[in-house]
Amino acid sequence: MNLPAGRSQTAMFTASEVEAQTGVPATTLRQWERRYGFPRPERSANGYRLYSPHDVAAIQRMQAHLNAGVPASRAAELTQRDLDAVPDEPEARDAAEWSRQLTQALIGSDMDQAGAVLGQVHSQLPVEDVLTHVISPTLADIGARWERGEITVAHEHQASAFLRARLSHLMDVAGVQEGFGPLVVAACAPGEEHELGLMMLTLALRRRGVRVAYLGANVPLGDLAVFTRQQGARAVLLALNGDWALGPTRAHLRDLDGLGVPLFVGGALANAHPELAEEFGGVYAGPDAPRAAQFIAAHLHRPQGGTS
Repeated sequence: MNLPAGRSQTAMFTASEVEAQTGVPATTLRQWERRYGFPRPERSANGYRLYSPHDVAAIQRMQAHLNAGVPASRAAELTQRDLDAVPDEPEARDAAEWSRQLTQALIGSDMDQAGAVLGQVHSQLPVEDVLTHVISPTLADIGARWERGEITVAHEHQASAFLRARLSHLMDVAGVQEGFGPLVVAACAPGEEHELGLMMLTLALRRRGVRVAYLGANVPLGDLAVFTRQQGARAVLLALNGDWALGPTRAHLRDLDGLGVPLFVGGALANAHPELAEEFGGVYAGPDAPRAAQFIAAHLHRPQGGTS
């Protein structure tokens, strides 16, 4: 069964979440997958089936036909016809418009609308494009509005909490740190409380099969070094987004002496001043989460005897 390629490509729901949404048991989903070629879940890094919004739509249509008394094989044909009749809309809305709508919902404290916008975005764009062209500009816009005094700290915190929860969910379904393959430790620098960019990079890396131990905001460099050695990690990611993190990082930089693994430096401050990475004895990760993840993953998959 060939489903339209352009719609709902983001695999984000586990089988249990799909069952909760549709009422269709996971065993039935696997049967349909074998017999009719749909749904077409992807596999996360830890081996779980992940379903896209398009998969969920197909499941709901199939279930509706079955509930109407249509035989299963005929229901599968009708489901395909129904989905083929829906036009592909990968370019239905410019990403900037999605970002504008998301920003308006968040600063208006309309979390239901924000969730609806993100749901539509995920049905149209792959995860990497959602991160780069929707969520990142939204964060920048909200931050700029706060700096201009147009919104309060409360608005900014609520928006950040909403996006943090969404990113955390995507990070979980993309795979946790257990398993095989190189391990990376991801942390915000001392004094750095803004972690959403690092969460996006963690998500992008996990989607590439890289294990990431995510430590979050404001991590002392000495503790980061100890943890990295204890875990036998292959690399460290350090995020700095503002000048507030620069002084504490420089003050304790010696705590990273003898780290023994590559240090990748990213974040808004590093984007503005890539030379900071060299000052810290590291390498600039890249300007956004997908490109940084690609660069880091390529480095990790080189033979360990290669250059760093």
